Amino acid sequence: MINRRRITAPPWIYSMAFAAAVLILIVVATGRGGTATFLSALTLVPYLVLVGTGQMLVMTSGPGNIDVSVASVISLAGYVSIAVSSSTGSAWLGILAAIGVGLATAFVSVIAITVASIPPIVATLASGLIVSSFTLTMANGFSGTAAPGLRAFVNASLFRVPWLAILTALFTVGIALMLIYTVYGRRLLAVGQAYGAADYARIRPARIMASTYFISGALAGLTGALLAAFIAPTPDLGGAYLLDSIAVVVIGGTLISGGRAVPLGVWGGAMFFILLDALLNLVGWSLAGQNILKGLLVLAVLFLAGGRPKLNRKQRATGAVPADADPEDAEKPTVTTPGATA
Repeated sequence: MINRRRITAPPWIYSMAFAAAVLILIVVATGRGGTATFLSALTLVPYLVLVGTGQMLVMTSGPGNIDVSVASVISLAGYVSIAVSSSTGSAWLGILAAIGVGLATAFVSVIAITVASIPPIVATLASGLIVSSFTLTMANGFSGTAAPGLRAFVNASLFRVPWLAILTALFTVGIALMLIYTVYGRRLLAVGQAYGAADYARIRPARIMASTYFISGALAGLTGALLAAFIAPTPDLGGAYLLDSIAVVVIGGTLISGGRAVPLGVWGGAMFFILLDALLNLVGWSLAGQNILKGLLVLAVLFLAGGRPKLNRKQRATGAVPADADPEDAEKPTVTTPGATA
């Protein structure tokens, strides 16, 4: 009997298709060219991709892992970046200080998760609240502007394509290659697929999991520094990125249960949400209505994903596949890159 391999679409294709559909709707509604709308969206997409990539790595490390402190980190990092760059005259020191804010926040979260055994969502929420208190204190009477060089960079473009978008795309390719070809990447995927079994393989899953929170914090801090230069620091600078950073990862195809990362899907999800915001603003939807719609979209994706056969704890540890599942599911790659399937 011939065992034919099923033809399946790559998980990132759906977010890309959604983004294309919304782009078409905007073009029809406004009469503007699609190229102009696309390039306009590219000015905002890189910020969401950066923080979304960190969120993707956290989710990939296993069930229950999520970083809800990113919004608070972005807001405080924006103030810290401008304060340090204004006092030192160095944009680079400002960026490093912003990244340091993210790393310090991640340290608090990791200690709470690994030492105190606090659930990740609670630990990161608590660290985010601590950071928010510093943000409000710093925002009181704050005055300062971003370094001219950094402001020029976030607004610079090459053939109308923002340089930040180009560099973020290269960064995404680097993350995808890291997940596939490096020991760290393979260990991260293994931890997400079977946390208990990874321990027997001498991977030290707690360290791998902790590292993803530090990466997420660093990327959130970097995003805050760049956003503060692009717009201006405000106490709510990162507010919109809490839900969006989670949504773009889930809609992009990364499994919220861990073990599969889809870097390209983060781009598709980010483009979809940026264009969706533009479309909803165009038709006059309120911010509350937009957030409700985004939440429903995430729930819909999770509901559809829940239709897959699930592995129990023993099966996840041994790599076994349920009897009613496709036997080839155990052999499918867990990382999706351009032109690959997962």
